[in-house]
Amino acid sequence: MKNFSLITLILLFCTTLQSCEFIAGIFKAGVWSGVLIVVLVLALIIWLAAKIFGGGKDA
Repeated sequence: MKNFSLITLILLFCTTLQSCEFIAGIFKAGVWSGVLIVVLVLALIIWLAAKIFGGGKDA
């Protein structure tokens, strides 16, 4: 009876879960989080360069 339940559960998952869509979702999330990290790092570098080279001084 346990084998029948396990096989039924596996078949149910195989027919209902679409692994290609799941993997595509993971890659999309990875791409967008990578883009966000790059933008944040560039903003930090520009802000630091402005502070170092006197971007905030009054004339």
